Amino acid sequence: MNHLFIDNLTVIDFAYLDASRGLVGESWIVDVILGGELDEQGMVFDFGNVKRTIKRVIDERVDHRLVIPRGYSGLQWDQTDPQAFAWTLTDGTVISHRSPDEAVVWLSSEQLVPSAVADLLQQELRAVLPGNVTDIAIRLREEVIEGAYYHYVHGLKKHRGNCQRIAHGHRSSIRIDRNGQRDRHLEHHWAGLWQDIYVGTREDITRRWVAEDGTGYIRFEYEAEQGEFSLTLPEKRVYMLDSDTTVELIAAHIADRLKTDFPADAIVVRAYEGVGKGSIAERGLKGV
Repeated sequence: MNHLFIDNLTVIDFAYLDASRGLVGESWIVDVILGGELDEQGMVFDFGNVKRTIKRVIDERVDHRLVIPRGYSGLQWDQTDPQAFAWTLTDGTVISHRSPDEAVVWLSSEQLVPSAVADLLQQELRAVLPGNVTDIAIRLREEVIEGAYYHYVHGLKKHRGNCQRIAHGHRSSIRIDRNGQRDRHLEHHWAGLWQDIYVGTREDITRRWVAEDGTGYIRFEYEAEQGEFSLTLPEKRVYMLDSDTTVELIAAHIADRLKTDFPADAIVVRAYEGVGKGSIAERGLKGV
C-alpha cells in the first residue's frame, strides 16, 4: 500500500464539556495519512485537492463547534426544545446551552478524547475520498507550548462566520514584555486567571441570579446570522469584558490592566488565538 501524509493540515478550534473542568476551549493541530493504490496520475490523492476536500470536511465538522460526549451521565435534554440541553458538573453546578444544530457536534463516547474525534472525522472523509483511498489515519495533537497558556471559550455575535457561535474556544499561549524584558510571572498569572474560563461580553447578559445552594449564575443570550444562542454557566467560571471578545480586544484588555498596575512601564502583550495567530497590544511605548 502507498501512503501520503499531510502534516499541519489545519487547526481545529473548538469547545467541549468536561465533567470537572466545565466548558473548555481547545485547539488541535491535524495531521493526516492516506493509504491506498496509486491512481492514473501515480498519486494516492492530489495535494491540490487536500484543502478543497479534506480540510473542508474537518473544518465544517468540528471547527468552531461545541463538542459533547453523548454518553456522559450528567447530560440532560430539554424535552420541549431539541436544541437545548443541560450539563451537571461533578461539583453540582450546571451549564446549559442552546444553539442551532450546526454549532454542536455529538460524540458517541463518555468523554472527549482525540481518538473519538479522529474516528468521527475518518468516517466523514471516507464518504468524500475516491475509491483508491482505502486507509485514513488522523492524528490530533496539541501545540507544544514552552511557557504559559490558557483555555478559553467565547462567542462573537457580530462575526459573519462561525465565530458567532456562543461556545467555541481556543488553547492559547501568551507573552508579556515589561520594559523590553519578558515577564514570565505575569504570563503565568494571566494563564492561571483564565484557566478553563468563559470570556463573556457584558452586554450579552440577560439574567443573573443566585441558586438555592448559593451558586451565582449568568445567562448570555444573543441572536446572530446563524440563529439564536443561549449559554448559562456559574459566575465563577466567567471572566467579563465590557467589550466584545475578539483576540484584538482581549490583548488590549490585558495590556490596559497591566498598564494600570504598572503605569511607569512599557507593556507589550502578545495574545494568541489558538495556534500561530493572535494580536499584539502595546501600552506606554514611545508614541503609543
